[in-house]
Amino acid sequence: MSGKVYLVGAGPGAPDLLTLRAARLLGEAGIVFHDALVNPEILALAGRAKLVPVGKRCGTHSTAQTFINKQLIDAARKHPVVVRLKGGDPMLFGRAQEEIDALSAAGIEVEVVPGITAALAASASLKVSLTRRGIARNVALVTPRIGKTERESDWMASAVAADTAVIYMGAGEADAIAKALIERGRAAATPVAVLENASLPCEQWHFGSLAELGEMAQRVGAGPAIIVLGDVLRERVHAESRVHELLRKAV
Repeated sequence: MSGKVYLVGAGPGAPDLLTLRAARLLGEAGIVFHDALVNPEILALAGRAKLVPVGKRCGTHSTAQTFINKQLIDAARKHPVVVRLKGGDPMLFGRAQEEIDALSAAGIEVEVVPGITAALAASASLKVSLTRRGIARNVALVTPRIGKTERESDWMASAVAADTAVIYMGAGEADAIAKALIERGRAAATPVAVLENASLPCEQWHFGSLAELGEMAQRVGAGPAIIVLGDVLRERVHAESRVHELLRKAV
């Protein structure tokens, strides 16, 4: 038997942001290989499936990608419906292409089910568009993270050139990132927001300038965090600064 593997986006965290197709497939799946940060309420939708954690988190033990590929291939030979559940959208910083290529080489059918990526969840939560007429006509989605065997990437050039930049998996290196972006020509006064746990009730925002990014990131907890920077944030950052100033004076 050769089943079908679905690479499914779990979205940014909130269970009700899951797509209808994703929810249906979870209910049909015989086995689900899931990332570390998938909401338990989403996993609960896979009531008849075996759940296999294969998450990757910085600073912790991670499942090797080649092993994940083999598990998916083996599972497709036992189950009609196999779900590979990835945080956010599978096709953005999710190593989906490696899984697609391995499955295709093994003659196994693959389908990708999109999910809401963290950049869009952050924009929605903040109520600030990543693009805006007269201010931002382009957006760069970047990450400083590279694998041990991967060649260096000049991701920073895109973050400097873009009107709005969204940095994934960068909070742990925020101070170094800020200094490097400023050295490359991004203004130190560029408005910045850091969002932790996007779309969840416990989400937290931190606002400031690029020069303050390192200090802002120190206030981030253990949840996944995303960095947004650009002039589209200027009004929101100014408003937050005014609120904090008024609160300080009131005390």
